[in-house]
Parts: sequence; structure tokens; C-alpha cells
Amino acid sequence: MDLSAYESLKLSTEMDGRVVLLRFDHGKANEMGSVELQELEQLTRDLEQDPASIALITYSERVSRRGTPIFVAGANVTERAGWDDERVKAHVAWQRSVLAGLKAAPVLHIGVISGVALGWGTEYLLCCDYRIACAGSSFALPETGLGILPGAGGTSELWAHIGVAQTLRLGMTGERILPDEACRIGLVQEVAEDLVAGLSRARALAALAAKRSPTANAAFKQSVLAAVGRDPSDRHVLEEIAYAHCVDSGQAAVGRAHFADIRAGQAPPWGPRVRLGGSDATSG
Repeated sequence: MDLSAYESLKLSTEMDGRVVLLRFDHGKANEMGSVELQELEQLTRDLEQDPASIALITYSERVSRRGTPIFVAGANVTERAGWDDERVKAHVAWQRSVLAGLKAAPVLHIGVISGVALGWGTEYLLCCDYRIACAGSSFALPETGLGILPGAGGTSELWAHIGVAQTLRLGMTGERILPDEACRIGLVQEVAEDLVAGLSRARALAALAAKRSPTANAAFKQSVLAAVGRDPSDRHVLEEIAYAHCVDSGQAAVGRAHFADIRAGQAPPWGPRVRLGGSDATSG
């Protein structure tokens, strides 16, 4: 992965490139605009094509002048000055597409939220597979108070994570919630003492994922996401296809051959990730 290609998003890698760290640190308050969306699209392509990557951790160390931690304070609305209605609608549709693409990336995506996650910041969590909220973080959807609605997943996806009632509560009141409440309703899965603890937990999860077959992990994620909303018979077919892919790609044989090493906590030579459908990660 060519990290030098990113100018706005701050990217780094750990564990021999298997874990990619995405740190938001741009604009006045990490607001998301066209430049960041373009780089998120590029990141999605890189994650799909890089056979080494198995986990992505998103976080922010940003702090305001008043000392308030910031994850993402919303969309970059200042860049829209002079835009007509059609361009605004097309831009928001693009936001929705970008997050949907990143959600489907064949890696375990862990979000560590420290600080304010407003509007687009809360919607960004929907493209994370697992979310850890740090003490002092907060979440809200203020858009309806501005005459619009959260259009990057706030109506189409959020309810699937926290239920219809909680989605309507957040979207129609703009109420700001704290980590314990966010965890209670399922917006996040864990609460950490601070950013250091949150990142430590994320790294521990990424390290566990890195020991597993990247092919099996990618097939597992793709099958799970594809099963959402399907009839049981369709879900079973998807699982059968994903399982057969693990066998046909040779990963099951690797697991059997190195079973003793795996039980001892060692990662066997899984080889590069092979995507479900027969194309490997290097072919794009």
C-alpha cells in the first residue's frame, strides 16, 4: 500500500503491513469533504488489492482549542458554498456510496471513538465492524434541526444496528448521547477508559485477526454482510459457497496441516488473501 498517495488522511501500518491505522487529522474539526471522500475511496481499493492487510483501525487524536477531543465533527459544509441543490444531493449520495464501499472492505474494521462524533461522525461508525467508545466521547445526529437528514446511512443503515425506536429518537431529537448509552443501544460495542486503552484493545483484536486465514476472514465477512435481510434458505446457500471457497482455495488444508501450531498460538503460512469469487487480492 502506497501511503504517500494520501495527503489528507493520515495512514500508517503495523504488524508487517497487516494492520492499517487511519488517523483523522484534517480541517478545523476533522470534517469530511470531497478530498477525504476521494481518499477513503482509494483506501477501500487499496485494502481490497493488498493481500497483506487484514485489519483497519480508525481513530483520532484531535483536540480543539478548548481541549475537547474530536473524532469527526460532521461533514464539510463550507465547501458547498455556491453549490446548487442537485450538486448537494449528488454529493451526499457519493458519501453514502463511499461508506458502503468501505464497509465491504475485506478486513476487520475497528473504530476507536475519542471525542465528538456528530452527524457524519456518527454515520461513519456504520462502516466499522466493531466500535469502541472512549470515555468522554459523544454521539448525535443534528441534521433534522438544519432542515436536512443524515443521508450517509443515518436512515438506511442505522436502524439495523440500534433498532427503529432508537434511530428515530436520535434522528428526530438530535439528542447527544455518551458512551454508556451508546453501548447500551448497540451503537458501540465496548467502552474504554481513554484513547490509549481503546487503541490497545483495538490492536489486541487486530492481532487476533492477523493470526487467522485472511482468505477465511474475508469470506466470513462477505458472507455475513450478504446474509443480512435474506431468507434462511438464501443465507444457507451463501454460507455453503463461502465454506467451499475456504476449502477450494487450500486454506482448510493449511489449517489441518498446521493444527498443532495453531493450537499453540502460532499463525501458519496462510499465503495471500483470495477473495470469494475466485480472484485474489493482487488482481484487484
